[in-house]
Amino acid sequence: MRKQIAAANWKMNLTLQKGEELFDDIIALPHELKADQQAIFAVPFPYLAMAQQKVHGRKNAFIAAQNCYNKKSGAYTGETSVEMLQSLGISYVVLGHSERREYFNESNQFLAEKVNICLENNIHPIFCCGEALSVREANGQNDFVAKQLEESLFHLSAEQIQKVVIAYEPIWAIGTGKTATSEQAQEIHKFIRSQFAAKYGVAVAENISILYGGSVKGSNAKELFSQPDVDGGLVGGASLVASEFVAIINALK
Repeated sequence: MRKQIAAANWKMNLTLQKGEELFDDIIALPHELKADQQAIFAVPFPYLAMAQQKVHGRKNAFIAAQNCYNKKSGAYTGETSVEMLQSLGISYVVLGHSERREYFNESNQFLAEKVNICLENNIHPIFCCGEALSVREANGQNDFVAKQLEESLFHLSAEQIQKVVIAYEPIWAIGTGKTATSEQAQEIHKFIRSQFAAKYGVAVAENISILYGGSVKGSNAKELFSQPDVDGGLVGGASLVASEFVAIINALK
């Protein structure tokens, strides 16, 4: 059974003190993660150690970094290596977020290198893919997403690919208040799974978690997550509000 995941992406938000308060508020609210469910918190680099302490001993709760570099170590001032993340006990790292692609010009090949070094160090990539509004309006989303997957992930073995979490994020729905309908989300998630099935077989594809990321809120999470190929969400703004994120956790199927 594939994991159902509520993943919080704090982006570049909150002070350390506010982050601690947010964790305490989430922990205090009633929620329970079942055996096949996970809550993942992608926090800013300075808060990773604090976040690890907050989830220590908590069932099915994990911390993710929001990025990493594609080199093992060296003279790369300002970057963070996967070995550094591993030394903190970090389990996941978000790769290929649309903001990284747009603002930092991260290419599919560059992301493939990051995926490789994460898997070599037993860190699970949360690999983001998705199209801009212009691509969606031209009905080119399937080809666009297929190319992202092929160029960044399809060199992996069947064993490796099952260690990757996919996050589909329609760029036109991030921070805009617009959300894909549950039918639109299911359609593209089903297509993504079909690409993995064609490459690796149905059994492998059925074991890959595919999250939706685009203005997920407590009010729409249950409907989105009810779709058969939507395995949770990568949550931005709503993850900064304890009651909202707990509602999203509780909406997992």
